[in-house]
Amino acid sequence: MNQSFQELIKHKFPDLSRGQKKVAEFLINFMEKGSLYTAGQIGKEAGVSETTVIRLAYALGLNGFSDLQELMRKEWLSSAESKEAANKHAADSAAEEKKPFSEWLSPVDEKDLSQAVDALIKSDQVYIAGFRESHTAAYWLYYKMNQLRNHVLLSFPTGFLLETLCNLTSASTVVVFSLPRYTKEALEVAQQAKKQGAKVIAITDRRLSPVGQIADITLLAGTTEHILSLLALSQVVISSMQKRDEKTAGKRQERLEKLYAEQGIFLE
Repeated sequence: MNQSFQELIKHKFPDLSRGQKKVAEFLINFMEKGSLYTAGQIGKEAGVSETTVIRLAYALGLNGFSDLQELMRKEWLSSAESKEAANKHAADSAAEEKKPFSEWLSPVDEKDLSQAVDALIKSDQVYIAGFRESHTAAYWLYYKMNQLRNHVLLSFPTGFLLETLCNLTSASTVVVFSLPRYTKEALEVAQQAKKQGAKVIAITDRRLSPVGQIADITLLAGTTEHILSLLALSQVVISSMQKRDEKTAGKRQERLEKLYAEQGIFLE
């Protein structure tokens, strides 16, 4: 089987029963426990029966619970090794920026952060979508990213233009903020972006949230009841972009400072 454990869960998740979905979410969030626990222990932790855990393995197309656990174990060990070997520069940048926001920011997966930053720097255009309460954070990320690169677009607070999404390409990246209560607009933007071949980055609270299920990269926000958790994560992304592509960002900021001075935008 070529699919990773997380890819397999995401692909099959919509077709799982309610109990199987509870097990799947538990295993995604606690892969180390899933790799070591018995089916009975997993069921107890997830709040379902041992039979439901075993049935999940068959629902995923595997030959049994032992195959499911072996797939998890390989991915967990691989993930642990990749985290140790993660790009040191990106890790240091994220760690430095997270210090003031530790109250609101959940642990950022350095591999996911590095992949997201790489995509945001190299894309031909970046479309940022956030609806209703999430639009505040989306606008902040849009404004700050416009200082670092060109071709950055933003959704409306309550919707989006298909004409704008039509311009997305396989070289584009779409960032979608999607937090409870999940809006249909966020899912629709992600789906349309995938149809256009664009890369989707989800900023959400769960890897298996509606947008998280189809995203290429998922960045988990901290306390979703506080807008500062979204702003803190967005700041980590911006700071990492600045340090990863310092030369390009510096040139753009120089041009902006010249324009600000010519127009007298700032008093000091």
